[in-house]
Amino acid sequence: MRKDYLTVKGYGESEIIIQKSRFLTYISRVESEQQAQAFIEEIKLKHKSANHNCSAYLIGEHDSVQKANDDGEPSGTAGFPMLEVLKKQGLKDTVVVVTRYFGGIKLGGGGLIRAYGKATTEGIMAAQIVERRLHHLIKVSIDYTWLGKVENEVRSSQYPLHHIDYAEAVELLLYVPITMEDSFNAWIAEMTNGQAIIVPQTLDFLEFDI
Repeated sequence: MRKDYLTVKGYGESEIIIQKSRFLTYISRVESEQQAQAFIEEIKLKHKSANHNCSAYLIGEHDSVQKANDDGEPSGTAGFPMLEVLKKQGLKDTVVVVTRYFGGIKLGGGGLIRAYGKATTEGIMAAQIVERRLHHLIKVSIDYTWLGKVENEVRSSQYPLHHIDYAEAVELLLYVPITMEDSFNAWIAEMTNGQAIIVPQTLDFLEFDI
């Protein structure tokens, strides 16, 4: 299972004009190739009259699924440079479509590569990049006599507090990066003189803006 990775925050779109040609970028996070293809078809349907709807996507922990489509542009001048931008940004599970309305001025191979690369970069900026970090949701059970001290320390710590349950014992549920579980356990044990009961729950990704 992957631990930490970059992707886009969600859906984004942007527009640039180069030599009178309009380049409209649409980008989204996806979890499967089927979702990526459905997104591409949705944009193509939206822009039936466009000269080109070029696309690229990569999916999976090791980019096991990746495709680029020039959609009528000269081979290697659209889809591939779009895919390369996604890779250079280190993004995962991302699909991008760049729709071009030709403005009457030919850009040449190098010009097209630069234009589609820039359009993709603009779209990524619009969608925003986030880092997804794998955390363990951990339940810490303590006696009520420890509540004030532990809650105060937890709320000022680097571990996000999910919620607190007030039952026979106080149960605090916190998100702990999986790489920091040993230090977290030691921290809680020291704080409570070893009287806390620490039980790992589910694994979840938390998102952080980049």
